[in-house]
Amino acid sequence: MTGTLVLAGTPIGDLQDAPPRLAEELAGADVVAAEDTRRLRRLTQALGVQPAGRVVSYFEGNESARTPELVEELAGGARVLLVTDAGMPSVSDPGYRLVAAAVERGVRVTAVPGPSAVLTALALSGLPVDRFCFEGFLPRKAGERLSRLREVAGERRTLVYFEAPHRLDDTLAAMAEAFGADRRAAVCRELTKTYEEVRRGGLGELAAWAAKGVRGEITVVVEGAPERGAEEVGPEELVRRVRVREEAGERRKEAIAAVAAEAGLPKREVFDAVVAAKHAQ
Repeated sequence: MTGTLVLAGTPIGDLQDAPPRLAEELAGADVVAAEDTRRLRRLTQALGVQPAGRVVSYFEGNESARTPELVEELAGGARVLLVTDAGMPSVSDPGYRLVAAAVERGVRVTAVPGPSAVLTALALSGLPVDRFCFEGFLPRKAGERLSRLREVAGERRTLVYFEAPHRLDDTLAAMAEAFGADRRAAVCRELTKTYEEVRRGGLGELAAWAAKGVRGEITVVVEGAPERGAEEVGPEELVRRVRVREEAGERRKEAIAAVAAEAGLPKREVFDAVVAAKHAQ
């Protein structure tokens, strides 16, 4: 008999949000793999529980090396509980490698549902929640970040991002450039904590606010692109937008892809407009 891997959601701020099953799993697991053992200790003290099993660290730095060890424990029948600092393991946190390896070995994987910064921010944002996509953390380098944002400029679903406070102003400024300064968004800070704040407004307005300095755990929710039809953006305008991007230093292929995403059109349609304009010269 193989064991069971349990992914446990932990509070994103207020420790009272911990689900009752979390205490039971912490007390009964053979192995508790924690992203930060010190934070785990604070959590167990708040819950009034003492792990009976072995506690090991499992974080980005040792995830690759420790995964095989934990899989062997699981294959031998152990119940392994995986917890990260906040929220659900594997969602922008360690866990994916272990889940994939456990599934490959035929190990049962289950979860203790818990608080989620993604869903909490989405619900508080005031933006549409019927369809959304989670984009996680953006690249740190400015060029890569802007390129990634331009890829989803035409995405009509609400977008959810995580960001570090010291990069928030640059990220919001890049979003304003890629999506438009008036695109609605919400910056959700310190969710469920004492100084919780949800700041709503246009991306340009939020970028100016963030330039003054922001602290805490940040989740950004951005409104999806408005519905646009091909009739609203004619070939001449498409060519003009591509030319503007090329003059700013983008390669033509990237510029066409970005303009197509903004207009909600197939890349081929923008490409054809550019080629037709060139032949007409």
